[in-house]
Amino acid sequence: MNTSTDDRLQHLHSWLIDCLAVTDYQLQPASGDASFRRYFRLNHNGYSYIVMDAPPEKEDSKPFVSISRALINIGLNAPDVIEQDLDQGFLLLTDLGKKQYLDVLTKENVDRLYGDAMGALLSLQACGAAQCNFPLYDSDLLKSEMALFPDWLIGKHLNIQLSNDDRKILDDAFSILAESAQRQPQVPVHRDYHSRNLMFDETHNPGILDFQDAVIGPVTYDLVSLLRDCYIEWPREQIEAWVSGYHDLAVESGILKDENEAQFLRWFDLMGVQRHLKAAGIFARLNYRDNKPGYLADIPRTVGYII
Repeated sequence: MNTSTDDRLQHLHSWLIDCLAVTDYQLQPASGDASFRRYFRLNHNGYSYIVMDAPPEKEDSKPFVSISRALINIGLNAPDVIEQDLDQGFLLLTDLGKKQYLDVLTKENVDRLYGDAMGALLSLQACGAAQCNFPLYDSDLLKSEMALFPDWLIGKHLNIQLSNDDRKILDDAFSILAESAQRQPQVPVHRDYHSRNLMFDETHNPGILDFQDAVIGPVTYDLVSLLRDCYIEWPREQIEAWVSGYHDLAVESGILKDENEAQFLRWFDLMGVQRHLKAAGIFARLNYRDNKPGYLADIPRTVGYII
């Protein structure tokens, strides 16, 4: 047993008893996470809540709290923070349910569900910056993310040592991709807007999770995360039709000014390469650094997008 983890659980129970002034609650693991955070579902007296445990030496929960409030203020369905102890890294949240988009997406309902998700994304891009002071998604961060691909997937996972010439080719490509990202209109970016972080909700769809790393960055980034999802794949023709529709709505909303559709699609494609280089590297790192091998199965799809 991990003693430090067990100690945190004891502290978490003590905190919950203080918050709720009851002891007769049930606490069960709610979901896994690709970070150091873990989540529990708390049931008490017929009500369900989510408890976040984010070790403060590993995770800063302040952005989660501020961005949650910003999303709610612009009418989006994000978990509300009921109680918080940032010093310990504990949050008590409203529960957005158990149905991830990934669990319910089908060929028959995808247009409707993605329509809801793109509508929420338009709201975030149009209104989010007025509600929260997001950090910038600058060139250094974009390139450091792409560097995960040669470091963890090529070097660690495949055990391939790149020559200096090979590495220069990659570095030049990374510069082109970062420059393309920064030429785009800069808007609030969720950074993980995909089928495992969107919850299906009959009354206020979608519920939005895992937004604590949001930044100001390229307008196509979250659209790529949604439509070229690392966990589910759709035909290219269908994706391009969605991109075209989103472009038109973004122009109507004032998010885009004079960008033509062909330019927007090229930005989208290049943004996808950046994101999937990053994601493939992260999936390998999760296996070797964090002992989370489950993401290795998603690497072929993710690299397939790059190809």
